[in-house]
Amino acid sequence: MSAVPQSRTDTEPAPAPARPHSSARRSLALALLLGAAGAGLALLASGRTWARGTAALAQGELPRTVTGADVTGVPGALAVVGLAALVAVFAVRRVGRIVVAALLALSGLGVTAAAALGYADTSALREKAADAVGLNTADVHHVTHTVWPWVAAAGGLLLLLAGVLALVFGRLWPAMSGRYERTPGGARGPRRAAAPPDLERPEEIWKSLDRGEDPTR
Repeated sequence: MSAVPQSRTDTEPAPAPARPHSSARRSLALALLLGAAGAGLALLASGRTWARGTAALAQGELPRTVTGADVTGVPGALAVVGLAALVAVFAVRRVGRIVVAALLALSGLGVTAAAALGYADTSALREKAADAVGLNTADVHHVTHTVWPWVAAAGGLLLLLAGVLALVFGRLWPAMSGRYERTPGGARGPRRAAAPPDLERPEEIWKSLDRGEDPTR
């Protein structure tokens, strides 16, 4: 005799539903981590040495170095913009959040592009060589590049990923509390009514009289 399959009775506990906002929380934490790390890497790399070379002099050669800020100020500036956009994501909603998230992604893309283009740029190195020899232009020899431009580019990619996460999941992220927002007319919300004065405390009675109120009502 075959066994009859048993169906779940009403007394059996139903399987726990999936938590709807778990992916939103994970994406929020990941975007914050990626954005902060990306901006930090771009700012750090901008202050490091990107290239080295030597300027030819009559008496010999003079070594010269340039930092990322000497080559291009774009990665550092866009890293600050991206960091500000990452914070501003939580201060706006709906269309404003989409715009700020797009700004965050574009900032990361700009950091990466500027760092990649600055890797092979020797114009700043030639300018420093010209200053060293006292001429308008000068050649540099034995030019070598460091890894810091690619560190800045990696930071830009992290900012770009944070912006993409904000674009995809930003509508599910929390925003700043509405109690700090103004009403559409520009005025703040209704003020809470003042508590009635305690007639057993003389100072409260005097405060009511100073305000023109009748404490006995």
